[in-house]
Amino acid sequence: MKKSVVAFALLFSMSAFSQKDPVVLTVNKEKVTQSEFLQIYLKNNPNPKFDQASMDEYMDLFRKFKLKVIEAEALGYDTIPKLKREFEGYKRQLAIPYLIDSAQNESLVKEAYYRTANEVRCSHIMVKLDPNASPADTLAAYNRLMALKKRIENGEDFSAVARMKNGSDDPSAASNGGDLGYFTAFQMVYPFEDMAYNTPIGAVSAPFRTKFGYHILKTTALRPSRGSIKAAHIMISVAKDADQTTKDNAKKKIDEIYNKLKNGASWSEMVALNSDDPGTSKKGGELPVFGSGTTQRMVPEFEEAAFSLAADGDISEPVKTNFGYHIIKRIERKDVAPFETMKKELQTKVNKDERSKKTQDSFVRKLKAKYRYTAGPSENLAWFENNLDSTYFVGKWSAKNLKTNKTLFTLDGVAFGQQQFARFLEKGYRGLRKEEPKVLVANQFAAWEKAAILEYEERLLPAKYPEYKALVNEYHDGILLYEVMQDKVWNKAVKDTAGLRAYFNANRESYQWPKRIDATIYECLTESIAVEVKGMLANDTINSKHVIEKINKDSELKLKVKMNKFDPEVMASLKGQNLTSGVNQPYLFEGKYYVVKINAELPVMRKEFNEAKGNATSDYQNFLEKNWLDSLQKKYKVKVNKKVLYNLGK
Repeated sequence: MKKSVVAFALLFSMSAFSQKDPVVLTVNKEKVTQSEFLQIYLKNNPNPKFDQASMDEYMDLFRKFKLKVIEAEALGYDTIPKLKREFEGYKRQLAIPYLIDSAQNESLVKEAYYRTANEVRCSHIMVKLDPNASPADTLAAYNRLMALKKRIENGEDFSAVARMKNGSDDPSAASNGGDLGYFTAFQMVYPFEDMAYNTPIGAVSAPFRTKFGYHILKTTALRPSRGSIKAAHIMISVAKDADQTTKDNAKKKIDEIYNKLKNGASWSEMVALNSDDPGTSKKGGELPVFGSGTTQRMVPEFEEAAFSLAADGDISEPVKTNFGYHIIKRIERKDVAPFETMKKELQTKVNKDERSKKTQDSFVRKLKAKYRYTAGPSENLAWFENNLDSTYFVGKWSAKNLKTNKTLFTLDGVAFGQQQFARFLEKGYRGLRKEEPKVLVANQFAAWEKAAILEYEERLLPAKYPEYKALVNEYHDGILLYEVMQDKVWNKAVKDTAGLRAYFNANRESYQWPKRIDATIYECLTESIAVEVKGMLANDTINSKHVIEKINKDSELKLKVKMNKFDPEVMASLKGQNLTSGVNQPYLFEGKYYVVKINAELPVMRKEFNEAKGNATSDYQNFLEKNWLDSLQKKYKVKVNKKVLYNLGK
């Protein structure tokens, strides 16, 4: 419910239209014009209807939305620090597409498509290094990697060097020799991906650095992408250090499951009954889509088996990985889509990825030229070089002794001075390695200058791009609506236990159980098992535990038991069956045989508070929202110009 309300709010943002438009709605002092309302209506209704009933219905929703947002602003929600930070974060994300070099960005999008359509395989050796390592540690790591590279150049096998003591710091190298298998765009950090695709097949790269440390890699293959695949699996887990008996039992179990599946057993039943993967066992074993164009990767053995399945619905033989045994079912496989189809998706990924920094650097250079950037005298940085000391790296340095505000650079006629840079320095000390003051000041100045120029341009975006302004307003209103609904409706209904109970007591007749049965349901794999179960239940001293122990002695797949109070009208396996008290005759439903023992038939009865709490809470939320809206309609003046409203679309 919460998500749908926020999504609704995002479609109801205001954007600037001509003041000549007739006003269709006035809420308090805020006016909504015909053109503005039409744009919002069309955005929220792909197949619009302009009849009077449809327009009245939509206007009623829109009016309620506006009342809630205006009330949130009146209560000061837009001044709450947490919400202001959240809103600023969204604004920064929305601004990214407008703060890039479009030409270079287009090139990066095409590069990403090529790398999505073609998979590269490589092996690597890594020497771990903290991003803020000292110069001495950095040099030591570099020299160690160069020594390993020299051994390979002298004829030693790449994988052997990766595995050796003091070889690669990647823990997986001990088992795979540094082989990372095939990957595509966005599945590795960008510097690693870039080096892999730009290193010739069979060649070893020059040393390069990522946030993890120093690397060398050997590109071993390049092939057209196999696309992406959606698959499900049944997993029987086996620890790496398990004893042989445990491993043998796991293999026996996965083989038994596989044979059941080949003989027609239900995939979903086999998953629910047997899979050891808690993340997928309750949803048919379904895994996230993996392969080209996704951020998901699987271990090589799993991927190979999945992509080897010929058709949707096919299942694999048991596959062994480091996690245990798997049976894989192919759900859907897709080839890499054409560039034009993927362009928008790739654009979004590029904008969020590390590679976007390349386009921002280029964009800043263009802004400098556009806005006639002028650097200030170099000596204006001297104060910082002379006054930064070791306290800076622990956050105790302050620029309070800086009394001047000399210009460091000018952009579009606006001076950016020492005081602004000082505030940047005071906030930006975290994560920096200790360097000479001159080097540190130069690096921090470059970072501040870039940030300041982009921030200046960002402030101009609403005037330059109406669509950006509309998006910003959408997020602004959505954040306020979500928060005020939390306080006035959703959380209030949960926290106001006395009010909730009073509401329940006043509406008790609305919360009733239908006719139900208190029963035990035996779901049997075959008819012969069902007959045996019914025979056992003829003995009153036999209970469900005894039945399960006997029937499932050799296999856990033969019998499943459910004990509860059931509504036969909503439970598919019970609906329409002529059931009576006691043990009923076996019957077939969707490939399984059922034996139902009815202990008691329960009449219609009122639910107790704890039994109805979920539904009552939802109803109470609706009750609170209605009362709140009634009060807002009395508090704020609302006027709808029906003549203008009914002329929309004409």
